Amino acid sequence: MTEGRLAGRWALVTGAGRGAGMDIARRFAAEGANVVVHYRASRDGAETVAEEIRELGREALVVQGDTTSWADDRRIAEELFERLGRLDILVNNVGDVAGDQASWTELREDIVDRVIAVDIKGTLYMTHEIGQRMVEQGGGVIVNVCSNVVVTGSPRAPQYAAAKYGVLGITKSYAHAFAPSVRVNAYGPGFMETETLRARPGWDERRQRVVEGTPLARLTNPEEMAGMAVFLASDESAFMTGNFVLCDGGASMVGA
Repeated sequence: MTEGRLAGRWALVTGAGRGAGMDIARRFAAEGANVVVHYRASRDGAETVAEEIRELGREALVVQGDTTSWADDRRIAEELFERLGRLDILVNNVGDVAGDQASWTELREDIVDRVIAVDIKGTLYMTHEIGQRMVEQGGGVIVNVCSNVVVTGSPRAPQYAAAKYGVLGITKSYAHAFAPSVRVNAYGPGFMETETLRARPGWDERRQRVVEGTPLARLTNPEEMAGMAVFLASDESAFMTGNFVLCDGGASMVGA
């Protein structure tokens, strides 16, 4: 097999037992990486992805944990660095979009707490635990999955936009803290065609309006967005840290 852009590196992808995380894990393996497949509840999916990675001739480990728990994140970091000796890449893919909330009028405290915990606490704790060990080992890369809602806002779920702003703050703060040995960047997809999105209340009616408002006249998908994760994890982005890359087909073009 041809060596890829991530050849020989170990990558941890959170939430890789389902959805977009599965595609990131597969793409990383196709680019030569060995992958730690993290899951919280989707064990079967995680085991399936790990087997697919091994079939590509790469190594794969499966780890379980709740990223909103600092204790779980610390345990995962300790176990991985002890077992592997090093970790080269972390992709904080786990996120909560408040998919069961169709409108801002349906805001509930439990949904707010869940989104903030998953998107902000989970990203911060995992970045903190893995990143400090990357600094100690002398290098590494962290990629945070954000969203274009930091540009557009979210009238459907304001707490989701607020949480993703938090991810940007985490990205920039740790990019400073971990420099110069560890790079931390984020990318912001727009709407991705996933089962979760298609199951969202009112999506069938909204989809056409979203496509019409996108200059590239289509929606993206998790497999396509996995390419951005590869770019930010690879040496092709070696002079980037603290950056946010918008990937929404032109739907929210911003100035310089």
